[in-house]
Amino acid sequence: MWLRVDRSVKDLSEPGVFPDLKAAVSAARPGDTILIAAGGSHLACNIQIKKPLCLIGGGELPDETSLVCARGSDSALEFLSTCKLANLTVKAELGCCLLHRSGRLTIDGCVLQCESNPLDYLSCPIVSTARSCITPTPLKSKGDSVSVLQTRIEGGAKAVLTSGDLVLQRVRVIYARTYLYFWFDVDIEHQ
Repeated sequence: MWLRVDRSVKDLSEPGVFPDLKAAVSAARPGDTILIAAGGSHLACNIQIKKPLCLIGGGELPDETSLVCARGSDSALEFLSTCKLANLTVKAELGCCLLHRSGRLTIDGCVLQCESNPLDYLSCPIVSTARSCITPTPLKSKGDSVSVLQTRIEGGAKAVLTSGDLVLQRVRVIYARTYLYFWFDVDIEHQ
């Protein structure tokens, strides 16, 4: 099912339309897609996502749909399930844009911006604390991972911080005149 976040809609009795992202995430069912309207900024502070969802920006470019995390929040979005983000700009100040705790997170065609000056060490666009499931065979692990495709990452001393068992793999960076674009995967280290 598709849900929509649109602050400009006056009649919120329309099914599937919500004034903010937190309300849409709460109402969503596993597997739903949430379309976030372009134009302006949408507040996203410590929103926990505990079910498989897809969040998509409604603009032509990721810069047209912004999720803004207030200063002092741990993260804009916290993922505890398999999710996908596409075509969004996520901005955070003195925190992280995305906090990955478990599940498979895919970030495709997004912009992650950390406003960190002068406390650069407190900000990181992507933080993962996922830990592998200790099982007799690696095939039975939970499958925690982070995949980043065609995403612009700005600010912070590091693009990714992992404190779990995840490792950075298959990194590709493309330099344009004004930006760096990243493609990489963070996956469970199999021993």
